[in-house]
Amino acid sequence: MMQTRIFSGLVAAAFLASAAHANEDKAPEVEARDLFKQVVEIPTVEGRGEVPRLVKLLSAKFSAEGLTDITVKPHGETESMILRWAADGTATAKPILLMAHMDVVEAKRADWSDDPFILREKDGYYWGRGSVDNKAGMTAIVMSLIRLKRAGFKPKRDIIVLFTGDEETAGDGSRLASTEWIELVRAEYALNSDAGGGGFTADGKPLGYGLQTAEKTYRTYSFTVTNKGGHSSKPRPDNAIYELASALTRLEQHRFTPMLNETTRGYFAARAEQEKGPVADAMRRWLADENDGDAADIIEADPKEVGLTRTRCVATKLNGGHADNALPQLAQATVNCRIFPGVEPADVMAELQKLAGVGVKVEQSDSFGASTPASPLRADVVGAYTNAIQKRFPSMAVVPSMSTGATDGVFFRGIGIPVYGVSGVWLKIPEDARAHGLDERIPVESFHMNIDVWEDMLRELAG
Repeated sequence: MMQTRIFSGLVAAAFLASAAHANEDKAPEVEARDLFKQVVEIPTVEGRGEVPRLVKLLSAKFSAEGLTDITVKPHGETESMILRWAADGTATAKPILLMAHMDVVEAKRADWSDDPFILREKDGYYWGRGSVDNKAGMTAIVMSLIRLKRAGFKPKRDIIVLFTGDEETAGDGSRLASTEWIELVRAEYALNSDAGGGGFTADGKPLGYGLQTAEKTYRTYSFTVTNKGGHSSKPRPDNAIYELASALTRLEQHRFTPMLNETTRGYFAARAEQEKGPVADAMRRWLADENDGDAADIIEADPKEVGLTRTRCVATKLNGGHADNALPQLAQATVNCRIFPGVEPADVMAELQKLAGVGVKVEQSDSFGASTPASPLRADVVGAYTNAIQKRFPSMAVVPSMSTGATDGVFFRGIGIPVYGVSGVWLKIPEDARAHGLDERIPVESFHMNIDVWEDMLRELAG
């Protein structure tokens, strides 16, 4: 669920990267592009049964390089795969876990400019479903490990790879990996390719790169109102649809308590330096006094910062009534919540029940991971990521960030394994913010730079 897990990017960055690549051998880029084309063109969408085909492709790619310690784990109608590259000799540190997901969100050919499951290169972009979320990250992990192996790299700690097959849906791959399969993937910390990233504004201003250290918890609740109903010619004073509508209006107007953690405090400190005007002033006020709810509300109202100051819940589906000429006996709404790290979902449900009222029954209907605190800002991870990014963009800031959505990382944070969303990807905003949307694409230079960033990080952290 790569929502941004990425900041943004710019064509100017492509020029910088192009210059850096101008005199290099293109063979590695050709190989990476060819693999990317193959993985994008396997439509790993829920219900199509194509994830096992991708697992076979990636297993063969790794095995051809002598990376053969591969475990395939079928679950439900999909699969996940685990690779271990053992340390050379006695390990000097605990393993690192590298994460990506193989599945993608559905894309309909009729909606897209071209076939979403045919990779195309045009206008300086690779186009196709999953080109950003998350097959670019997955390919970067594969290619960086292969390049390291060919170069004779000898890891000083085990490098473990987890590729899951249902992150966009049930999340069972990561859930099972963090429980039943934990001995296969237990690590000191994890690097998640499905978050992080950065770039520039449309006029060339750098916005920095995000190091994702926190993510919100996903929960879905149902609001249900029942009624005796009756004939539509004799309206009752208690109408199930009206009662539900009133509850949803209260939900629309409700704001949960704003809060800061280490990640968001660092993020807003950096953003306050970039922003101007009332929003920047509000950020400085809130950082100085986290009880300044008015300042937090100003920040939350900014479209770029929605969801970063607190828990947010929103109605996403409605169902009610059974006949045109009958009073409704049932009215129901689906309410999806993205819960601030460390806040208990049960407390959110209690707050929702209070605002909905006694006539509305609030129940949890879906979940994805536990409520987990932010991962600590480890100096080694921050340093390796910063070094890899600033090698390409010397003045680029690296800023801690919190995802408003959820990734596979939430399950590992839930068992005490810190997770860090890292990516060398940059995108143009808003033009390239297309994950889960139409005509998803990634700048060609951004895709290839991401592989280099991963290779540099792994050399520093595992070598």
